[in-house]
Amino acid sequence: MKHIFIIGSKGIPASYGGFETFVDKLTANRKSDNIKYYVACMSDNNDTFEYNNAQCFNVKIPSIGSAKAVYYDIAALKRCISYIKENNLTDCIIYVLACRIGPFIGRYKKQLSDMNVRLYVNPDGHEWKRDKWNAAIRKYWKISEKLMVKYADLLICDSKNIEKYIQNDYAQFKPATTFIAYGADKGKSELADNDKKLNDWYTKFGLSKGSYYLVVGRFVPENNYETMIREFMKSSTSKSLVLITNVEKNKFYEKLRETTGFEKDKRIRFVGTVYDDQLLKKIREDAYGYFHGHEVGGTNPSLLEALSYTDLNLLLGVGFNREVAEDGALYWDKSEGNLASLIERCDKLDADEILSTGMKAKKRISDYYNWDYIVDEYERTFNSDKGVKSVK
Repeated sequence: MKHIFIIGSKGIPASYGGFETFVDKLTANRKSDNIKYYVACMSDNNDTFEYNNAQCFNVKIPSIGSAKAVYYDIAALKRCISYIKENNLTDCIIYVLACRIGPFIGRYKKQLSDMNVRLYVNPDGHEWKRDKWNAAIRKYWKISEKLMVKYADLLICDSKNIEKYIQNDYAQFKPATTFIAYGADKGKSELADNDKKLNDWYTKFGLSKGSYYLVVGRFVPENNYETMIREFMKSSTSKSLVLITNVEKNKFYEKLRETTGFEKDKRIRFVGTVYDDQLLKKIREDAYGYFHGHEVGGTNPSLLEALSYTDLNLLLGVGFNREVAEDGALYWDKSEGNLASLIERCDKLDADEILSTGMKAKKRISDYYNWDYIVDEYERTFNSDKGVKSVK
């Protein structure tokens, strides 16, 4: 029996977040009888429970600000080590999601090596590039990433570009890597075109099917909201720009409001968040097009959802996005007028052109990003007989 301990997500059942959804899907769709999952969950208690046939253990975390996630990962790792020892488990893997605890991992890696427990790491994206962090925190992230790469027995990258970056930037460690993408749901929304919930939402914001371009995601600078908003304002489109994101008490929102004056453009609609999964899918399906401005690494869950449900996708043309969508999307760059010109060109596309692009996008998801395929890849990796890296 392979015992797989997963730490680094906030836990399951998932209510939000990419890592949380991944862990939920991985455990729910388990196929191999040779695998037993154990999942750490951030909590205000230390209870244990079972979900998706996985053994879940809560990790009580104090309110200590930005250090909370680091504390959580270390506490969860300690719990895993203790549990393995107490139950005399063999053939164990601890899979750490993200590189938060690099400065501390060396001492724990020594224990894991002595116990013959393998350490797997998902390096996530370029966290050290995110504008939300100050210079000191960005430096910490980069150092932490370096040390996680150094001590990992295997790095599971959800992007080929991230895998290439790990191999190039940390060649001195000869890192063992593999590529397994993030997954996406298939199928259509359960809501009909005349669903009251959908029509009430449209009425509230003065929208209708096909009348809007859509953006869904965290409202942070590195997702290029400023470029998307400025370029949309320059365009002559008669469609609306609908932004589904949480901007409450968001300093970046206030800054953009002042610098772009987007409130004067009646086409731009910040509509808050949509937590109803079926409603959000239907809003995606009904959008004329979708804007995706993410550029800080990894296979982004919101991009996969866009390719699954929206036919016309306009993506920032960085390697991370191109490797996912390939010819199932159109691309823009951040030069002045580029996206505005693309918007106006997209407004003139006929229905067959849009449908053809959408079919290519959905084929990409169906062939390479469906959860069945992703789970198969993970189980094949977990069931392999990779050795434990010695600590130097």
